Parts: sequence; C-alpha cells; structure tokens
Amino acid sequence: MAEIANGTDDGPPDAGGLLPVGENPQGWTEWEAECWMSPDPFDATAARQFKDPFPLQEEWQWEYDYYDHSLHSPMLHQSYTHGSVLLGSDRPGEYWTLVVTGAQHGQVWWLRDGCAAPYADTPSEHSGGFLRWVRDWHTRQGWWKTD
Repeated sequence: MAEIANGTDDGPPDAGGLLPVGENPQGWTEWEAECWMSPDPFDATAARQFKDPFPLQEEWQWEYDYYDHSLHSPMLHQSYTHGSVLLGSDRPGEYWTLVVTGAQHGQVWWLRDGCAAPYADTPSEHSGGFLRWVRDWHTRQGWWKTD
C-alpha cells in the first residue's frame, strides 16, 4: 500500500478515497448494520487485531446462514477486526479491507450489512488481490465501472 499511496482521493468520486494506513473510514464508529445478527454489538473503537488471522475463506452471507450465536458471533466480529487493514468505504456500512494475516493474505474483501465477499471484478472471478483492486478502483473499472 505504501508504494501506491498512503491515502489518496484519486479514484471513483463516490468511493471516498484510499485511507492512510491505520485510519478508519468516516462513519466506522457510527454505522448500524441492518443485518448485524450478533447479540454483541459491533465495537468500532476496539483495537484491530492484525496478528490474528482473518477468519473467512469464501463469501459468507450471514443474513441467510446465521443460526447459532456461539458459532457465528465470534466469526462475525473477527471478520471486521482480525487480520486486515481497512482500505476505505463506498458508503456507511460497506468497507474494503486488505487481508494481511491468514489464508486470504493479500486479498481484498468487501464487508457490508449481511455479507462479506472477496473482491472480484466480474461475477465469474473468484478473488482479486490488492494490486488488481487498486488498479480497478483508480481507473474506475471492474466494481466501479459505470458503462
């Protein structure tokens, strides 16, 4: 990330920019997820756990696959706080994160109400690493393409 930019507004006008390393997106501490199903509220003020592995390996739609708090609540919280660096936000409740620890190391994930998914610029693609994500973001291709 430091080789590309430690924070920049270049990119899609509605995407809010690439955050400086260690900074939280605007609205990170205020958003209220419609599909946050854990009985424990999201604590946006908690320190991020970079050394603990990011818990997911494939897309997870917890709004449809959440039936056991003891099984799912820890994984839901860890998806937002473990093993990743926040890159930015498209809007409150939707965040881009770069996984830095765990099996998904180097992949960019999208966290939003009810779902977490690896970045893919087309539905048939399984995942996209940071360089692909930042290229697409900067050139308004892939996810942000308006044509």
